[in-house]
Amino acid sequence: MQILFIVFLPLLAAIVGGLGNKALGNLAVKTLTTGALFISCALSWPIFISFLSGHAEASVTPVLHWVSSGAMQFDWALRVDTLTAVMLVVVTSVSALVHLYSWGYMDEDPDQPRFFAYLSLFTFAMLMLVTADNLVQMFFGWEGVGLASYLLIGFWFRKPSANAAAQKAFVVNRVGDLGFMLGIFGTYWVFGTVSIPAILDAVPSVHGQMIHFLGHQWDTMTVLCILLFIGAMGKSAQLGLHTWLPDAMEGPTPVSALIHAATMVTAGVFMVCRLSPMFHASPTASTFVTFIGAATCLFAATVGTTQWDIKRVIAYSTCSQLGYMFFAAGVGAYGAAMFHLFTHAFFKALLFLGAGSVIHAMHHEQDMRYYGGLRKEIPLTFYAMTAGTLAITGVGIAGAFGFAGFYSKDAILEAAFASGSEMGRFAWGMGVFAALLTSFYSWRLVFLTFFGRPRWAQSEHIQHAVHDVHGHGDHAQDDHAHDDHSHGAHGHDAHGDGTAGYHPHESPLSMLIPLGLLSVGAIFAGWVFAPHFVGLEGAAEFWKGAVIVDKELIEASEHIGFWSLAPTIVMLTGLFVAWYAYIRNPRFPALFVEQFTVVHRFLYNKWYFDELYDLIFVRPAFWIGRQFWKLGDIGIIDRFGPNGAAWVVAQGSRAAVKLQSGYLYSYALVMLVGLVGAVSWVIAR
Repeated sequence: MQILFIVFLPLLAAIVGGLGNKALGNLAVKTLTTGALFISCALSWPIFISFLSGHAEASVTPVLHWVSSGAMQFDWALRVDTLTAVMLVVVTSVSALVHLYSWGYMDEDPDQPRFFAYLSLFTFAMLMLVTADNLVQMFFGWEGVGLASYLLIGFWFRKPSANAAAQKAFVVNRVGDLGFMLGIFGTYWVFGTVSIPAILDAVPSVHGQMIHFLGHQWDTMTVLCILLFIGAMGKSAQLGLHTWLPDAMEGPTPVSALIHAATMVTAGVFMVCRLSPMFHASPTASTFVTFIGAATCLFAATVGTTQWDIKRVIAYSTCSQLGYMFFAAGVGAYGAAMFHLFTHAFFKALLFLGAGSVIHAMHHEQDMRYYGGLRKEIPLTFYAMTAGTLAITGVGIAGAFGFAGFYSKDAILEAAFASGSEMGRFAWGMGVFAALLTSFYSWRLVFLTFFGRPRWAQSEHIQHAVHDVHGHGDHAQDDHAHDDHSHGAHGHDAHGDGTAGYHPHESPLSMLIPLGLLSVGAIFAGWVFAPHFVGLEGAAEFWKGAVIVDKELIEASEHIGFWSLAPTIVMLTGLFVAWYAYIRNPRFPALFVEQFTVVHRFLYNKWYFDELYDLIFVRPAFWIGRQFWKLGDIGIIDRFGPNGAAWVVAQGSRAAVKLQSGYLYSYALVMLVGLVGAVSWVIAR
């Protein structure tokens, strides 16, 4: 019964809050949805702790008999094992804190009930995904988070860029979902069932079999795994299907934290780990997963070094960290992949919500070039984001203590190196270089935001805020339709340094409490849980068959010698370069860009993926659409269909009008001619 409350309370809150909406009022809906999530969170942690202590076993809770169609019969059931328990605490914890954070962040939004209902619906869909006992149920949750993300990214529907971003996310994910659906169809065709436990048990019997696909014979497991992984590429924004992720920043910042930390983007990693016996049975598919993960890891890190929007930097960071998780799964370190998913949820949610606190303080300004000197103005936000940065860059001392990323990211890199395969070593090289870039762009964000002289006077947003406060004009935002958030300004020139008379303010308590709790996770999650997730002795006992645990790989990872120091060395290197470029010698970045203009432009424009896709897919699609519209619809169907029929009727009417002269002798003549004609026809017969 406990799992039923965990999963369905968010759905109940979403339905009541969404339908009640303004009739219930902002406070009632916020209290209902947030309370439901905190109850789900409180019920999830004991389940996780019981698996952690070794006192729990996998269980399946039936909900209802769902499908009975010929040989295909399966129930809607909730599966709880170690893998599910990990995802339950991740999803419910981050979602509950995002709900609480949104009390302060969305305080002035006129559509708060709708927003909180969407958040709860999103959480329910993710919980359905991670508790799925069969592939169809997983697909239900998979599409549910896709729908909810579309609603949340485009929440400010009066904002054209938000609508475009929501549509882009929806379309790109449908491309990946096509592969996922084909993978599910193929899996059912091969195994005769969609039950996940039954499929995994039958994997050895399919080893070596061939399947006819696209006119050729292929290894069965390779085809199925690659098709399933294409779905993961879309949902988890891997290279090629990643373009929707940065644009998703158009939604409110709490949405970014929820999508990019604990829910939607981790669905692909969870799916690969859930089906780990299938991927483990196909070296080719595992190699493909490793390559895509490593390439994504490097690509996103290079782009993150050039962005100025604080949320986009963190978004590309998410894309890069997901690459780590995938190439960990690709080399067989599924426990390390899930461990990084676990720690990443805490420090990435912390970074996103911290960025929201900065945006809140800076009157919805998101460009880091207009920040500076904020550590004295918003010290609590500064400490929280510093904790998140220490976690993502992997600061720590082996054998003593480290922040969350120190344990999980290092475990991935060590496993990739220890795997011994060429693709594993390639992934290790890409991962180490990406760790260098991660350290650089993460500390770049901290130094640009919290250190140096204030640059607020250059921001149009700040100027408008001060203008409003002093009553010199009405620059109020239109229902959040043009910016990320709108808050009152506390305008007075406390510095006398040309900061436009604006005084940044710390966030309210409802926003600071989640930052504090997530900071605890970013600091201690790796240190506390590493022995269970990736330890040589504890991993097999903890996972209990929920994912494949390769003890030989874990043991080899602990004996790679000097190479285990590589992540720490590159982390310190990235920190030093960022300090030199943005603290010691601020002129250095401009000189570097001037010297390497082509490289910088290439990275700043995100490797021109958007432009390339626009040229290859978007423009031809619009051209084809116009041809069908102009030539097919208007030129043929309308011309010879409704328009043609209407023309014939009109011409007939004009001819008939000419016969209607109004003279009696004309009508008598016609009648006589008709009578003669009729009599002649009868006589002729």
